[in-house]
Amino acid sequence: MEPNQQEQRLAANQDFLKSLNELEDILQENLPQEGVSPYEINQTDNKKQITAQTSVSEPDEIKIDLAAWEDAVADIEKYLESKEKGDE
Repeated sequence: MEPNQQEQRLAANQDFLKSLNELEDILQENLPQEGVSPYEINQTDNKKQITAQTSVSEPDEIKIDLAAWEDAVADIEKYLESKEKGDE
């Protein structure tokens, strides 16, 4: 592998990890603050079923940084493209 390719892969890897961290931060910001577990275990017919608790928020309540998501997606796409080129 040429040194330039290795540098590109390292840069792409760093961009990818940065994007994942940004996504994690965004998801953490949007979790319920009440300390409620996102899953509820119900006992039905001696079988445990795990059902995700969902709540519908009003559009005003949803705080999503669209630009951050777009940047993260672009970084992930860039990473995947560079990985595909490296595999060829």
